[in-house]
Amino acid sequence: MTNPVRPIAVAGQSGFTPPPINRLEDTGLSPLWLQDLALKILYFQGYLSGFRIAEELALPFAGVTDQILESLKREKMVEVKSSQMGLGEGSYQYAITGAGIARAREALERSQYAGPAPVPLDVYNDSVRRQKSTRVTVTTHTMRQLLSQLVISESTFQRLGPALNSGTSIFLYGPPGNGKTSIARAFGSLISQQAMYVPYAIYIDGLVVKLYDAVSHQAVAEEDGTLPGTGSLRTSTRRDPRWVRIRRPFIMTGGELTLEGLDLVFDDVHKFYEAPFQVKANGGILLIDDFGRQLVRPRDLLNRWIVPLENRVDYLTLHTGRKVEIPFDVLVVFSTNLPPRDLVDEAFLRRLRHKIEIGDPNYEEYREIFRRVARAKGVEYSDQGLAYLLQEWYIKRNRKLRASHPRDLCDQILDIAAYLSVPPSMSREMLDRAAQSYFVEL
Repeated sequence: MTNPVRPIAVAGQSGFTPPPINRLEDTGLSPLWLQDLALKILYFQGYLSGFRIAEELALPFAGVTDQILESLKREKMVEVKSSQMGLGEGSYQYAITGAGIARAREALERSQYAGPAPVPLDVYNDSVRRQKSTRVTVTTHTMRQLLSQLVISESTFQRLGPALNSGTSIFLYGPPGNGKTSIARAFGSLISQQAMYVPYAIYIDGLVVKLYDAVSHQAVAEEDGTLPGTGSLRTSTRRDPRWVRIRRPFIMTGGELTLEGLDLVFDDVHKFYEAPFQVKANGGILLIDDFGRQLVRPRDLLNRWIVPLENRVDYLTLHTGRKVEIPFDVLVVFSTNLPPRDLVDEAFLRRLRHKIEIGDPNYEEYREIFRRVARAKGVEYSDQGLAYLLQEWYIKRNRKLRASHPRDLCDQILDIAAYLSVPPSMSREMLDRAAQSYFVEL
């Protein structure tokens, strides 16, 4: 078991900075498509200043957004409602006209996406490849720091570091409650100390795929200290503002995972796509927890991963039937409590780079876990109490040791002590009451 992992200093940059945009052509997008996007934003939000429209488009005002608005003014799609002297065209208040409303509605029938301008697919793919080479490489020393809150056998510990360095795939298996998810989370805490860039959205043949997700991704400050969300980068020329600097992602999915969730998800109402889990996890870690408990058959789910794991590319299908290729730079961690023979065959196991069993702790490891947990939770630890617990509730009942039991039993002791208004301790009475409330004979 584990407490929160302490931060570890990790050097290294993303190896990629989106180049600045100075002209419309630098966006890689059609001027007409960008005009439609600006009209949809005005249609939904009403009066906006030129600078605010640039913010919403995630494009610089000078040389880009001003050109979009100038074209729309010439075509009488927008009009200037007010201006502030001396502050330039960016401060002008723009409104959509009747003709602009008609064109916006036509554009909305094709797609209701009205957010930051996307980046072309080939630009995104290049960014993934360029940021792949800067992944952190761990050493034994780093791993000692990373897993210092966990009690793991030395043989298991020595297999985890090379698995993390592989950046490909790990199959963690073993009984429940022994720290498989905690190990994966520790891996995530390490890689998240490195930053990378992802676009708000991707452009594919006139269609938009939303990629940046505030739930899955954590935005971080720029290298110059500029905070995310301040908007200062939206109108600057230091870099392409269609990108967000984030911590390398750690995304976890469990029993809710389906085959459909691993492909582009098309919203029939709004007519744009949401990127699947593995694309949002590009450059980081995707944890498939409780593998084998999904509604889809494990074998079908595993077959979906064969090509990405072998070739490091993934193929996603648009609703038009066209397939697109996207780099697969993801460390996939499969975690399961079920016997591997019930889930996978030898052919698939061969494709998984590292297979690591996370077994039950021995008595000495269990004692160390209990000692640490009791100290952290404020329960008075006792070797005599632990010996009683092991004899009465494990040995006599032929019960397996689990790394999660000390945490759960200490929580039980805290609940009972609060009810009885006594200090929490590992007395025989407390341990018996805690065990009776916690263990169920199966």
